[in-house]
Amino acid sequence: MNDQTLTIYQQMLNKGYDRRDFLRFCGWMGALIGVEASGVGRIVHALETKPRTPVVWFHFQECTCCSESFIRSSHPIVGDIVLDKISLDYTETLQAAAGKQAEEALHETMKKYKGEYLMLVEGSVPTEENGVYCCIAGRSALDIVKEAAADAKAIVAWGSCASNGCIQAANPNPTGATPIHKIISGKPIINVPGCPPIGEVMAGTIVHLLAFDRIPQLDGLGRPKAFYSRRVHDTCYRRPNYDAGLFVESFDDENAKRGYCLYKVGCRGPVTYNSCGVIRWNNGVSYPIQSGHGCIGCSEANFWDNGPFYQHLASFPGFGIETTADKIGVAVGAATLAGMAAHSITTNIRKRREIKESIANSKTDKEGGA
Repeated sequence: MNDQTLTIYQQMLNKGYDRRDFLRFCGWMGALIGVEASGVGRIVHALETKPRTPVVWFHFQECTCCSESFIRSSHPIVGDIVLDKISLDYTETLQAAAGKQAEEALHETMKKYKGEYLMLVEGSVPTEENGVYCCIAGRSALDIVKEAAADAKAIVAWGSCASNGCIQAANPNPTGATPIHKIISGKPIINVPGCPPIGEVMAGTIVHLLAFDRIPQLDGLGRPKAFYSRRVHDTCYRRPNYDAGLFVESFDDENAKRGYCLYKVGCRGPVTYNSCGVIRWNNGVSYPIQSGHGCIGCSEANFWDNGPFYQHLASFPGFGIETTADKIGVAVGAATLAGMAAHSITTNIRKRREIKESIANSKTDKEGGA
């Protein structure tokens, strides 16, 4: 039996992991991707019985930080098993083959596993000048993407480059850098933005595809809701200081040393959806805000053009101290925040109505009992 037919569980046993390690990994992954306890059994069964899923991993206009993040996941099995045994059918950065051998490996996988392989893309795709700004084996990234996507089972756009263009697409975007979802249509596409995305988020997305044989639930921007449903602001450990009106005024003041909120020095946490404050990086050690730097909103589209990083967003009503924060801010931030404020106000009104109804029902029950 060769590696093509081995299941994840069999691969783990071959690597020296035992049954307990395997079950612990399945439980860890289940919690990570938001599966309730009763659903972990499906992950166990899938990884025990399903043969490896063929994967081709492309690199275009990017810095490879997504791959770097992935192999530094806090769980060793991610890098040791998932990447090593699943993703190396083809990946320009990590594969041993080169030149003709590499191209043969790519096309053999796409031909042999037509309609079955996963296509992972790291980097944006240049479209100006017929895509001449990024070529591999004499072909443009644009041609390669279209060819590989035609028979892919699903596509995962790693990082902000592939999800929304990132810095390459910043104004004036001379190469015509374009995200995958604007090039390919008619295929399931999962956007996993961030610069880079968190390694565990990447691993969780792959495991979901393997275990459930379908893409995870996505938000309006095509991002997995398990990881992008809450703002960085909502899970930030500095949030109590924000609500209390305790802000860093400059990066070298005493408030910065006390760990106060970084909102006034440009933190984009209130308008950025990501799991940074919950999962963090490097085995859960830290994330940018914990390191003393405000969130720059790297998982949101156009973050590079949304005004100066160190100028805070306009204030808006509905969220604690923001009702009294000063009004200086960037226009694009104001527009984004206005929508969020409307959502928050609507939610608050709904919750208050539910509370009133609950109180009224309680009184009715008591009167009936009397």
